Amino acid sequence: MHNKDLGHLRKSYEKSTLEIEDLNGDPIEFFKKWFAEADACSDIEEANAMSLTTLGLDDYPKARLVLLKILKSDGFVFFTNYLSEKGISIEHHSKVGLSFFWPPLERQVIIKGEAEKISKEESDNYFNSRPLGSKIGAIVSDQSKVISDRSLLEAEMEALEIKYQNEEIKRPVHWGGYLVRPNCIEFWQGRPNRLHDRVRCQLKSGFWNLERLAP
Repeated sequence: MHNKDLGHLRKSYEKSTLEIEDLNGDPIEFFKKWFAEADACSDIEEANAMSLTTLGLDDYPKARLVLLKILKSDGFVFFTNYLSEKGISIEHHSKVGLSFFWPPLERQVIIKGEAEKISKEESDNYFNSRPLGSKIGAIVSDQSKVISDRSLLEAEMEALEIKYQNEEIKRPVHWGGYLVRPNCIEFWQGRPNRLHDRVRCQLKSGFWNLERLAP
């Protein structure tokens, strides 16, 4: 058994700073800047990987990684099976959390917002841009449901690959995108001695209120 004392795992964060003035009153535009820097960093494989937290029907929160696929002026878009665990959770409780963590840049972004389905046309456009395997995978996977064996998925995948060799695949009606409209965005920049920079942006009456938080 590995008995390493986790209490001694620590590092000093010294790569950058964050001031309220850096945001220029617009957290979405500032997020675009940070995201571009994360995407350009060779040490970050998937800058668009984000943790999505929903409240389940059992009243427990659950977090899992999903991928940011569209960044709009009014929020963050990801795609999934609407009948999955996360989809059912959102249907019953639309308030969700998103978070991005980019360790090489010592940065984190935490978002609170409400999720809503995007238009069928937007979901169609994204689905049609996906590789063939990803399209078929969306049909094959009855996401979050119990299955007896992986071989069932693989067999159906093979059968549909043959079926759709020369046939257009339409988006399943149970698959599409969600837009998370943020009402709170917090930017976190690691700093030495755990005195991290935290700027919280809260949407109030259509305007963003920016505050510095103690670490």
